[in-house]
Amino acid sequence: MVRLLSKTFRSVKIPNPNPSKPCPSSSSSSSTTQKTSQVRLSSRSWSVYLILSTNTPIKTYVGVTTDFSRRLKQHNGELKGGAKASRSGRPWVCACIIQGFKDQSEACEFESKWKNVSKKLPRKKANDDMPKHLDESSLLLLQKRQAALDRVKGLLDCGHLEIDWQLNPH
Repeated sequence: MVRLLSKTFRSVKIPNPNPSKPCPSSSSSSSTTQKTSQVRLSSRSWSVYLILSTNTPIKTYVGVTTDFSRRLKQHNGELKGGAKASRSGRPWVCACIIQGFKDQSEACEFESKWKNVSKKLPRKKANDDMPKHLDESSLLLLQKRQAALDRVKGLLDCGHLEIDWQLNPH
């Protein structure tokens, strides 16, 4: 049974007290859609990503998803569903993507640790020998996120993960 709660919380699945009988639903198509989306989610691997804003103020955003290209389109406003926190930085570009998580729980734990460690690190100060391929504030933010990622790798088992930096923070 699916019950509409509000615009914010679209629906909640009520557990079936009698598993031998299927749960009644308001329409068979919504039940089919739910099953399809559950299959789709379980068949995709989880990724944690870092995106960089290309408009001032320059920011970074860390998130978790099973479909990075769709999620980036959401952040950039091309599709509905982007995080409210990412609206002001549009357009965003991929800085780093980490793949190979066993499940959603592991990906979310990694995302949370990366965010928390990043908050605790001091911001780096500019120096004159920085490469010119990225502007100064972008480079500093990426270096801070990379330092936080290095610390997270010391806290969690990350040997099975593939870390792909799209923008070089060095």
